[in-house]
Amino acid sequence: MKLWKKILLGLVLGLLFGTMAPQDWVAWVTPIGELFIRAVKMLIAPLILATLISGVTSMKDSTQMGRVGLKTLGIYIFTTTVAVSIGLLLASHINLAGDLKLSLPDIASSKTLQTDLSIVGIIPENPFQSLVEGNVLQIITFAILLGISMNLIGKKAAPVVSFFESFAEVMFKLTMLIMETAPFGVFALMAGVASEYGLDVLLPLSKVILTVYVGCVLHALVTFGGGLFFVKLNPKRFFKDITDAQVVAFTTASSAATLPITIGCARKNLGVSDRISSFVLSLGSTINMDGTALYQGIVTVFIAQAYGVTLSPEDYGIIVITSTLASIGAASVPSAGLFMLTLVLGSVGLPLEAIAMIAGIDRILDMARTTVNVTGDCFVSTLIAKSEGELNEKSYNAEPVI
Repeated sequence: MKLWKKILLGLVLGLLFGTMAPQDWVAWVTPIGELFIRAVKMLIAPLILATLISGVTSMKDSTQMGRVGLKTLGIYIFTTTVAVSIGLLLASHINLAGDLKLSLPDIASSKTLQTDLSIVGIIPENPFQSLVEGNVLQIITFAILLGISMNLIGKKAAPVVSFFESFAEVMFKLTMLIMETAPFGVFALMAGVASEYGLDVLLPLSKVILTVYVGCVLHALVTFGGGLFFVKLNPKRFFKDITDAQVVAFTTASSAATLPITIGCARKNLGVSDRISSFVLSLGSTINMDGTALYQGIVTVFIAQAYGVTLSPEDYGIIVITSTLASIGAASVPSAGLFMLTLVLGSVGLPLEAIAMIAGIDRILDMARTTVNVTGDCFVSTLIAKSEGELNEKSYNAEPVI
């Protein structure tokens, strides 16, 4: 049985177990899920460092590296903007709040909410501290600069380049060993979710959940599928090739935790070259948050409806901008989007207290938006690889290896 089938089986059995078993039974298995997440998180910092450095040093032509970087960043920003626009379009045509009418607090959040989105934070003062703390954006910056320096030095850097190439292979092997335990970890994680978020909690906010899921599916099919069709690639084959990554993303709700599987799918199933996949996917796991932006747009409109606040066209424009920036700045770990939602709410003067309503269903929403995030990473890596002539279309059109 393929890994994704085992994981899917673990997901279904976990949901059944969490719904039907007593809570004390569920409490016994949930640590297994926590151990699995901890093991995967253990991989993130060293894996990103090794794969990004290997990806940068493999691009001996600095012109190519600059070209790939600009194309990657441009496509990521574009798809994120499209995602939040889809979310706003859906939410503005649906009465998400229904009969829910909340009273605005005496002092609502102002539009001057202070959130540091400056470029200063991406430069690490101490790269080793960034590795210890798992500051992914700073690790990426350091890895890119280190890789560029190795390329500029040339032959003298060969031993260091060889070390990181070998280190990357070791990390991939360790990743595959840990992922063999994924079905058991997913079973435990889903048992905990099912036990904690029963139908009594989900039903009052079912419209929000349904709208986010519909928006995510639309974005994946229309934006990603349409983009692949435009460059003459089979969208159906693409979605089949990344099934493993999507299932892991859905169950772990973490783009960073899914990164090892995403890289594996891109290389072995989609036929993306090693250097393109290392660079684009590592970068995407941090800055590409299409699902998060879509979710923030929908939830912001829902909260505005619940408080009886009418959003102006200017407000919608502000939501698009702040959602895009907030999603780029969001950490690629579970529920990070919930905290970044404060930036979006504050930008249009909605009370931050409303986040308490969303927190109860955030995990359910997080699973959908993370799946879209990871799908977007694979989509962009495929487009970049094709544009650079580094896509093995034979592998792309073949049956998935993993």
